[in-house]
Formats: sequence, C-alpha cells, structure tokens
Amino acid sequence: MMRIFLFLATNVAIMVVISIVFSLLGLTGTLDAQGINLDLNALLVMSAIIGITGSVISLAMSKWSAKQAMGIQIVEQPPRNQTEQWLLAIVTQQAQQAGIGMPEVGIFLSPDANAFATGMNRNSALVAVSTGLLQRMNKDEIEAVIGHEITHVANGDMVTMALMQGVVNTFVYFFASIIGHVVDRVILQNERGHGMGYFLAQMVAQIALGFLASLLVMWFSRYREFKADAGGAKLAGRGKMISALRALQREYEPQDLPGQLAAFGINGGSAQKLFMSHPPLEERIEALQNMR
Repeated sequence: MMRIFLFLATNVAIMVVISIVFSLLGLTGTLDAQGINLDLNALLVMSAIIGITGSVISLAMSKWSAKQAMGIQIVEQPPRNQTEQWLLAIVTQQAQQAGIGMPEVGIFLSPDANAFATGMNRNSALVAVSTGLLQRMNKDEIEAVIGHEITHVANGDMVTMALMQGVVNTFVYFFASIIGHVVDRVILQNERGHGMGYFLAQMVAQIALGFLASLLVMWFSRYREFKADAGGAKLAGRGKMISALRALQREYEPQDLPGQLAAFGINGGSAQKLFMSHPPLEERIEALQNMR
C-alpha cells in the first residue's frame, strides 16, 4: 500500500511541477494566442485518470487474466503427484524466507522453459511454471527460477511496473492531446470542436510517444530483473541461479510470454536489447558471478 501511495504522490508531484513550469513559461497564453484555448491543468488531471486507471485495473485483474490466458492449472491441496508436492514445498519455504504470504502455485502447458509471477498483493500472488520448465531443468535450477519469481513478489515488482506504466501513459496521453489540438487548430485551422485532424494527430502522437516511452519502461524492467536474479541467488544459492540461466541459454528460440506477462517471466525473448523486458542472459550470469 505504501508503494502505491508513493507512486501516486510522485505522479501528483510531477503534475504540479509541470503545471507550474507551463505557467512560468506562459505556455497557456501562447496556446490561447493561437486559438487553441486548452485548459492544461484539466487535461493533465484527465490524462492521469485515464493513464493510472487502466494500469490499476489491469493489475487488479492480473491473476485472473493470467489464469485465463495461459490455461494455468492451480496446484491444490493435497497435491496430485510428487512434482506438485515438491513445488508446493519449495514455494512455501521460499515465501517464508522472503517474508510474504503463500502464493498460489500453478502449472501451464508450454514446451518452453518459462515461469512468471503476478498479482496485486505481495501476500496474495500467483507463481506459475511451465511444463517445459519442469521437464527441461533439474530441481536445483527450478528452485532458483522459483526464487527469482518469489523475489519479484517480495519486491512488489508487479505493482511497481503497473504504476510506472500508468505514469508513462498519463504523459503520453497528455502530450499527444496537445499535439492533436495544435494540428487541428493551428495547422488545419479548425475552429469548432474536435475535427478529424485532432483524432488522427492524437492517435499518431500516442503511437510515437508510446514507442519512446516503452524504452524507459523496458529499461526499468531490465534493472528489476537483475534484482530478481540476486534475490533468487539468495533464496536458492548463486550456483543454482547461474545454472538456471545457463539452462535457458541452451533453449532453442524460446517463445515469449503473451502480453504484459512477458515483463514478469524468467525468460527474456529475442527482441533487440532496448526493447527487451529482460537483459541478455550472459549479462545476467556475469552480474551474478560478480555479486558479492
């Protein structure tokens, strides 16, 4: 809850600073002189509502969405087999070490070695592993992967990423709306309401600004992965964590997780580095080797 409060407070502070800067620079007067007549403060508030609300709703539905998207089978008590019994024991042990509530444990059908954690609350999260992970890795490596995901939960990474995305969405919508107004009123000289030029310009601007903003979000996601690797090494052992990452390196063209779940998985995918939610595996291994 404190993390949510701090991020919302940060968002409000940024909005106040931007409003003050706009007033000092006389931007509102400049826009009025061009016939745009745009209330920047009201637009900023509306942008925050749109940006933050979508991320919070997405976070609140994350566990349900993950279960539906991945076809996750929740491991129930009592476990149906030795594998499920072992998984529950490892998650229980690591959750206690990390000081979080016991997450739900799930298994999803996929030939690729992958895992992810999600959930709005660190004491009511979901940790899921693929059948490919269970088949392709040994128990030490799986233990390290689970430690990586438990660390994500303990660090509140799901909340942090969702709120950061909400802040980014706020300012993408805000500046895209200003661009739309400028194009519609100044370039196309539309003086009545919002013309087609506004909607087209705003849409294009949202795509372009969103593309640039994603670089920041992906950078933060990569930073977060190093922290999760370090946490996995602390919970399971550095050697096991390095072994798990080397096992991922042996995978042949592993597939990405769908949508936002990719940001919470163990496997990084194959996009160019700037657009990767995870750092290259070699860099992650090197960071663990150099860890004190």
